[in-house]
Amino acid sequence: MQSWPHAPSKRVTEPGIYIVTAGTYGKAHFFHDEQRLLILQKTLLDFLDRDGWEVMAWAVFSNHYHLVAIAPERPKAVQKLTSRVHAITSRAVNELDGTPGRQVWYQCWDTHLTFEKSVMARLAYVHNNAVKHGLAAKPEDYPFCSAAWLLEHGDAPFVKSVLSFSTDRVNVVDDF
Repeated sequence: MQSWPHAPSKRVTEPGIYIVTAGTYGKAHFFHDEQRLLILQKTLLDFLDRDGWEVMAWAVFSNHYHLVAIAPERPKAVQKLTSRVHAITSRAVNELDGTPGRQVWYQCWDTHLTFEKSVMARLAYVHNNAVKHGLAAKPEDYPFCSAAWLLEHGDAPFVKSVLSFSTDRVNVVDDF
């Protein structure tokens, strides 16, 4: 069966750099406090590590997350990652709210990035996303993303290059 041209493929069969964005059902703010954001961030990072992804950038929010990472070489890597992360985080917030079985996640989008400028622009986008959403004055002030880590541990010329990229024309699903 040929895939529908407007649906995300989730058929990652080759290694490469991907941007992944996932949004909650109805854009609801299920991860609205520090405890829930920590659950989402820890679960995401744990599975990325466990599944052999090489993380480049991440940002988690109350109703969505973004991730830029190098996929492992295995079929359906994005689908396997997101289905496990979404199942565990859904159960966790539903348990906190006393709402077993409630749908938490809605959609997930992934894009294979094949050009260096595309990678750099999306790294800048993810690192600056908390500022875009009005959650921090500076990217490194938002505790649920990789911006502070990048500034502290990243190679200075690389960090300067990433942060110099304009993100106003980057095409990322982010109407949350």
